[in-house]
Amino acid sequence: MKPSKVKLPLSVVAVVICCFALAAVLYTEDFSVLTHTTILSLAPCTRLDTARNSKHRTEEKKEESAVELDEDESIPEEEKMNFDPQSCSADKGEWVFDSSAEPLYSDETCPYLDKQVSCVMNGRPDSDYRYWEWQPKQCRLPRFNASAVLEKLRGKRLMFVGDSLQRGQWQSFVCLVESHILKEQKSMKRGRSLSVFKAKEYNATIEFYWAPFLVESNSDLHIIGDPNERILRVDSVAKHAKNWVGVDILVFNTYVWWMSGLRIKSLWGSFANGEEGFEELDAPVAYRIGLKTWANWIDTNIDPNTTRVFFTTTSPTHMRSADWNNKKGIRCYNETRPVLKKGYWGSGSDRRMMNVVSSIVDRMKVPVTFINITQISEYRIDGHTSVYTESHGKVLTDEQKADPKTYADCIHWCLPGVPDTWNRLFSAYL
Repeated sequence: MKPSKVKLPLSVVAVVICCFALAAVLYTEDFSVLTHTTILSLAPCTRLDTARNSKHRTEEKKEESAVELDEDESIPEEEKMNFDPQSCSADKGEWVFDSSAEPLYSDETCPYLDKQVSCVMNGRPDSDYRYWEWQPKQCRLPRFNASAVLEKLRGKRLMFVGDSLQRGQWQSFVCLVESHILKEQKSMKRGRSLSVFKAKEYNATIEFYWAPFLVESNSDLHIIGDPNERILRVDSVAKHAKNWVGVDILVFNTYVWWMSGLRIKSLWGSFANGEEGFEELDAPVAYRIGLKTWANWIDTNIDPNTTRVFFTTTSPTHMRSADWNNKKGIRCYNETRPVLKKGYWGSGSDRRMMNVVSSIVDRMKVPVTFINITQISEYRIDGHTSVYTESHGKVLTDEQKADPKTYADCIHWCLPGVPDTWNRLFSAYL
């Protein structure tokens, strides 16, 4: 994926404010429930014959005359090809409003959603954000078929690993399938690091493991709110990875916790020997070292014949309304429509970090499939929890909601919402 270049002249003051806002949202998060394609160069969709009405043309002639469509050329729905992950870049497309596309669950019907993402129950008055459908430009993205997905998972363990955004994707996935399982045939156990949803009829589990950096840190379970005090053991992943052994499908993610705007205190060796001797590294440098540690573990311990590995790409933040030319806006607060400009790219997705992931995955022995959600999520400034969320385990008061500069969360997503589309894409890969 090559996002269009956007020049973002940020003042030093604006950068500092955004960094503190990002850190504040991460700090106020309720952690009591803690329980070989590349990102930047995905294969294009299969090319279409420009002479679409020539029904009797041979297959060879079609291939010779096939041309890449211009960005603005539309394709009739009936002429789009079926989704093929190997040949169709699902990130190229547009969001289309469809009032008939009822969500497959709600935060009132799914019992497994955290208050943090239950926007309707937290008082969000608008509902249009739930009815935007992602339509790839040249192929059809299939609807989420819960019965088919559960059959794919029969006898298997699926585990999402990462931060609170990955936890949101996990909760979305659970809510998309749970209504198809009888009450006595399902269960949920929430833990500080590991949470497990069981589909007993299918002998399957859908799990979430909390590891916000993937590598070990002093802020894994006992959360340290001040990013200045966090120290990462960038050369060690074993403490977390022992929980990944024997899992059939692993879905990883890590990004937003690295983006505090500060240099990252990075340590080699055991925390048991004290936390002195760390080095302060730029985020992309520390990120590269940490992801190499993760990649080495995957290559050493995962058998690709028995385990599939996925990586969810950057979930963009929308902390700066000037990015989408709403100069009077307050981050994502009060946004009710997506950005409709093709190729929009804001300041909440760091290309340097994405390049780090891409370059490391390209060199791995074990195939890793990207769930490429960055570009499609960039448009969705309307999908965040904003002020319809919680702080320290309590839903925001009316007084707090009236102060979006302090309390609007433009990192996490309402459910049902954008993460359901991530899982729609993920299920197509499955």
